[in-house]
Amino acid sequence: VLGLSGGIDSAVVAALAVEALGKENVCGILMPSPYSTLHSLTDAVDLANNLDIKYLVIPIEKIYMRYIKDLSPIFDGDHHWDNTQENIQARIRGTILMSYSNRKGALLLNTSNKSELAMGYGTLYGDLSGALMVIADIYKTQVYDLANHINKNSVIIPVSTITKAPSAELRPDQKDTDSLPEYSVLDPVLHSLIEEGKTKEELIKEGVDSALIDKILTLKARSAFKAHQMAPVIKISNKP
Repeated sequence: VLGLSGGIDSAVVAALAVEALGKENVCGILMPSPYSTLHSLTDAVDLANNLDIKYLVIPIEKIYMRYIKDLSPIFDGDHHWDNTQENIQARIRGTILMSYSNRKGALLLNTSNKSELAMGYGTLYGDLSGALMVIADIYKTQVYDLANHINKNSVIIPVSTITKAPSAELRPDQKDTDSLPEYSVLDPVLHSLIEEGKTKEELIKEGVDSALIDKILTLKARSAFKAHQMAPVIKISNKP
Protein backbone atom coordinates (compact mmCIF):
# COMPACT_ATOMS: atom_id res chain seq x y z
CA VAL A 1 0.00 0.00 0.00
CA LEU A 2 1.12 3.56 -0.64
CA GLY A 3 -0.29 7.05 -0.75
CA LEU A 4 -0.93 8.39 -4.24
CA SER A 5 -0.65 12.17 -4.31
CA GLY A 6 -0.59 12.78 -8.04
CA GLY A 7 3.08 13.66 -7.69
CA ILE A 8 6.04 12.07 -9.39
CA ASP A 9 7.53 10.32 -6.34
CA SER A 10 4.45 8.27 -5.49
CA ALA A 11 3.87 7.58 -9.19
CA VAL A 12 7.35 6.11 -9.62
CA VAL A 13 7.05 4.04 -6.43
CA ALA A 14 3.66 2.71 -7.54
CA ALA A 15 5.05 1.70 -10.93
CA LEU A 16 8.03 -0.02 -9.32
CA ALA A 17 5.77 -1.82 -6.86
CA VAL A 18 3.58 -3.16 -9.67
CA GLU A 19 6.63 -4.37 -11.57
CA ALA A 20 8.10 -6.03 -8.47
CA LEU A 21 4.96 -7.44 -6.85
CA GLY A 22 2.24 -7.60 -9.49
CA LYS A 23 -0.69 -5.24 -9.88
CA GLU A 24 -3.00 -7.42 -7.79
CA ASN A 25 -0.73 -6.88 -4.77
CA VAL A 26 -0.64 -3.07 -4.83
CA CYS A 27 -3.20 -0.60 -3.48
CA GLY A 28 -3.00 3.18 -3.74
CA ILE A 29 -4.82 5.52 -1.37
CA LEU A 30 -5.74 9.03 -2.50
CA MET A 31 -6.19 11.44 0.41
CA PRO A 32 -7.10 14.88 -0.94
CA SER A 33 -7.04 17.82 1.45
CA PRO A 34 -8.57 21.30 1.12
CA TYR A 35 -5.31 22.32 -0.60
CA SER A 36 -5.09 19.48 -3.11
CA THR A 37 -5.53 20.55 -6.71
CA LEU A 38 -7.99 18.83 -9.00
CA HIS A 39 -5.26 17.92 -11.47
CA SER A 40 -3.34 16.09 -8.74
CA LEU A 41 -6.38 13.98 -7.95
CA THR A 42 -7.03 13.21 -11.62
CA ASP A 43 -3.33 12.43 -12.18
CA ALA A 44 -3.43 9.94 -9.30
CA VAL A 45 -6.58 8.29 -10.65
CA ASP A 46 -5.10 8.14 -14.17
CA LEU A 47 -1.94 6.51 -12.78
CA ALA A 48 -3.93 3.90 -10.86
CA ASN A 49 -5.96 3.14 -13.98
CA ASN A 50 -2.84 2.94 -16.15
CA LEU A 51 -1.29 0.48 -13.68
CA ASP A 52 -4.64 -1.31 -13.24
CA ILE A 53 -4.31 -1.27 -9.44
CA LYS A 54 -6.94 -0.98 -6.76
CA TYR A 55 -7.30 2.49 -5.26
CA LEU A 56 -9.30 4.14 -2.50
CA VAL A 57 -10.22 7.81 -2.12
CA ILE A 58 -10.37 9.03 1.49
CA PRO A 59 -10.67 12.85 1.74
CA ILE A 60 -9.07 14.30 4.87
CA GLU A 61 -10.75 17.73 5.06
CA LYS A 62 -13.32 16.81 7.73
CA ILE A 63 -10.71 14.99 9.82
CA TYR A 64 -8.32 17.93 9.47
CA MET A 65 -10.92 20.49 10.52
CA ARG A 66 -11.79 18.36 13.57
CA TYR A 67 -8.10 18.27 14.49
CA ILE A 68 -7.88 22.05 14.27
CA LYS A 69 -10.98 22.42 16.44
CA ASP A 70 -9.90 19.91 19.08
CA LEU A 71 -6.36 21.29 19.19
CA SER A 72 -7.64 24.75 20.12
CA PRO A 73 -5.89 24.66 23.54
CA ILE A 74 -2.58 24.34 21.68
CA PHE A 75 -3.35 27.09 19.16
CA ASP A 76 -4.65 29.27 22.02
CA GLY A 77 -6.50 31.56 19.62
CA ASP A 78 -3.47 32.06 17.36
CA HIS A 79 -4.18 30.38 14.04
CA HIS A 80 -1.45 31.98 11.94
CA TRP A 81 -0.22 29.52 9.34
CA ASP A 82 2.98 27.58 9.86
CA ASN A 83 4.17 24.00 9.48
CA THR A 84 1.90 22.90 12.35
CA GLN A 85 -1.13 22.86 10.05
CA GLU A 86 0.92 21.28 7.25
CA ASN A 87 2.24 18.49 9.45
CA ILE A 88 -1.22 17.71 10.83
CA GLN A 89 -2.35 16.91 7.29
CA ALA A 90 0.68 14.70 6.65
CA ARG A 91 0.14 12.83 9.91
CA ILE A 92 -3.54 12.25 9.20
CA ARG A 93 -2.47 10.64 5.94
CA GLY A 94 0.12 8.54 7.74
CA THR A 95 -2.59 7.28 10.12
CA ILE A 96 -4.88 6.36 7.22
CA LEU A 97 -2.12 4.47 5.44
CA MET A 98 -1.09 2.63 8.61
CA SER A 99 -4.74 1.76 9.29
CA TYR A 100 -4.91 0.04 5.90
CA SER A 101 -1.56 -1.62 6.60
CA ASN A 102 -2.76 -2.96 9.96
CA ARG A 103 -6.16 -4.10 8.75
CA LYS A 104 -5.00 -5.70 5.50
CA GLY A 105 -1.55 -6.89 6.54
CA ALA A 106 0.00 -4.74 3.83
CA LEU A 107 3.51 -3.29 3.75
CA LEU A 108 3.47 0.52 3.63
CA LEU A 109 5.86 1.81 0.97
CA ASN A 110 7.39 5.22 1.62
CA THR A 111 7.71 7.60 -1.33
CA SER A 112 10.30 10.14 -0.12
CA ASN A 113 13.37 10.80 -2.28
CA LYS A 114 16.98 11.48 -1.31
CA SER A 115 16.86 15.23 -1.99
CA GLU A 116 13.90 15.72 0.35
CA LEU A 117 15.37 13.50 3.05
CA ALA A 118 18.74 15.26 2.99
CA MET A 119 16.97 18.60 3.49
CA GLY A 120 14.51 17.33 6.11
CA TYR A 121 11.62 18.07 3.76
CA GLY A 122 9.26 15.53 5.26
CA THR A 123 7.03 15.02 8.30
CA LEU A 124 7.92 12.55 11.01
CA TYR A 125 5.03 10.12 11.60
CA GLY A 126 3.46 11.54 8.44
CA ASP A 127 4.90 11.22 4.94
CA LEU A 128 8.08 9.72 6.42
CA SER A 129 6.07 6.74 7.69
CA GLY A 130 6.53 3.36 6.07
CA ALA A 131 8.05 -0.08 6.34
CA LEU A 132 10.34 0.38 3.34
CA MET A 133 11.75 3.48 1.65
CA VAL A 134 11.80 2.66 -2.05
CA ILE A 135 13.40 5.73 -3.68
CA ALA A 136 15.17 7.23 -0.68
CA ASP A 137 18.59 6.68 -2.27
CA ILE A 138 17.88 8.52 -5.51
CA TYR A 139 17.79 12.28 -5.93
CA LYS A 140 14.76 14.13 -7.23
CA THR A 141 16.33 14.73 -10.63
CA GLN A 142 16.95 10.97 -10.88
CA VAL A 143 13.28 10.35 -10.03
CA TYR A 144 12.38 12.30 -13.17
CA ASP A 145 14.86 10.24 -15.20
CA LEU A 146 13.32 7.05 -13.82
CA ALA A 147 9.79 8.27 -14.61
CA ASN A 148 10.78 8.92 -18.22
CA HIS A 149 12.37 5.47 -18.39
CA ILE A 150 9.17 3.87 -17.06
CA ASN A 151 7.27 5.70 -19.82
CA LYS A 152 9.67 4.70 -22.58
CA ASN A 153 7.24 2.33 -24.32
CA SER A 154 3.88 3.73 -23.26
CA VAL A 155 2.48 6.43 -20.97
CA ILE A 156 2.15 4.87 -17.53
CA ILE A 157 2.94 7.93 -15.44
CA PRO A 158 0.74 10.82 -16.65
CA VAL A 159 2.71 13.43 -18.58
CA SER A 160 1.32 16.22 -16.37
CA THR A 161 2.73 14.45 -13.31
CA ILE A 162 6.20 14.73 -14.84
CA THR A 163 5.90 18.28 -16.15
CA LYS A 164 4.17 20.13 -13.30
CA ALA A 165 6.08 21.93 -10.55
CA PRO A 166 6.64 19.72 -7.47
CA SER A 167 4.42 20.60 -4.50
CA ALA A 168 3.46 19.07 -1.17
CA GLU A 169 0.06 20.82 -1.54
CA LEU A 170 -0.28 21.44 2.19
CA ARG A 171 -1.17 25.12 1.77
CA PRO A 172 -2.53 27.26 -1.07
CA ASP A 173 -0.25 27.56 -4.12
CA GLN A 174 2.62 25.77 -2.36
CA LYS A 175 5.71 24.77 -4.33
CA ASP A 176 8.78 22.84 -3.16
CA THR A 177 10.88 25.83 -4.20
CA ASP A 178 9.22 27.86 -1.43
CA SER A 179 11.43 25.92 0.99
CA LEU A 180 14.19 24.42 -1.14
CA PRO A 181 16.48 25.48 -4.00
CA GLU A 182 15.50 24.24 -7.46
CA TYR A 183 16.29 20.53 -7.59
CA SER A 184 18.48 21.07 -10.63
CA VAL A 185 20.61 23.33 -8.43
CA LEU A 186 20.25 21.41 -5.17
CA ASP A 187 21.03 17.89 -6.36
CA PRO A 188 24.54 18.52 -7.76
CA VAL A 189 25.53 20.21 -4.50
CA LEU A 190 24.08 17.39 -2.42
CA HIS A 191 25.87 14.84 -4.59
CA SER A 192 29.15 16.70 -4.09
CA LEU A 193 28.63 16.84 -0.31
CA ILE A 194 27.30 13.32 0.22
CA GLU A 195 28.74 11.05 -2.46
CA GLU A 196 31.99 12.92 -3.10
CA GLY A 197 32.59 14.18 0.45
CA LYS A 198 33.56 17.67 -0.69
CA THR A 199 33.84 20.57 1.74
CA LYS A 200 32.22 23.97 1.55
CA GLU A 201 35.57 25.50 0.65
CA GLU A 202 36.09 23.08 -2.24
CA LEU A 203 32.63 23.82 -3.62
CA ILE A 204 33.22 27.59 -3.40
CA LYS A 205 36.44 27.14 -5.39
CA GLU A 206 34.37 25.31 -8.01
CA GLY A 207 32.08 28.36 -8.28
CA VAL A 208 29.14 27.28 -6.10
CA ASP A 209 27.49 30.20 -4.30
CA SER A 210 28.50 30.39 -0.64
CA ALA A 211 25.01 31.39 0.56
CA LEU A 212 23.50 28.40 -1.26
CA ILE A 213 25.95 26.01 0.38
CA ASP A 214 25.24 27.52 3.80
CA LYS A 215 21.49 27.08 3.32
CA ILE A 216 21.89 23.46 2.25
CA LEU A 217 24.28 22.62 5.10
CA THR A 218 22.01 24.31 7.65
CA LEU A 219 18.89 22.45 6.49
CA LYS A 220 20.84 19.19 6.38
CA ALA A 221 22.17 19.61 9.91
CA ARG A 222 18.83 20.68 11.39
CA SER A 223 17.06 17.61 10.06
CA ALA A 224 19.70 15.00 10.90
CA PHE A 225 17.58 13.66 13.80
CA LYS A 226 14.95 12.52 11.31
CA ALA A 227 17.40 10.22 9.55
CA HIS A 228 17.73 8.11 12.69
CA GLN A 229 14.01 7.32 12.63
CA MET A 230 13.65 6.27 9.01
CA ALA A 231 12.49 2.92 7.70
CA PRO A 232 14.98 0.69 5.86
CA VAL A 233 16.15 2.12 2.54
CA ILE A 234 16.65 0.30 -0.76
CA LYS A 235 20.31 1.18 -1.31
CA ILE A 236 21.70 1.82 -4.78
CA SER A 237 24.64 4.12 -3.92
CA ASN A 238 27.66 3.93 -1.66
CA LYS A 239 26.28 6.81 0.42
CA PRO A 240 22.58 6.19 1.16
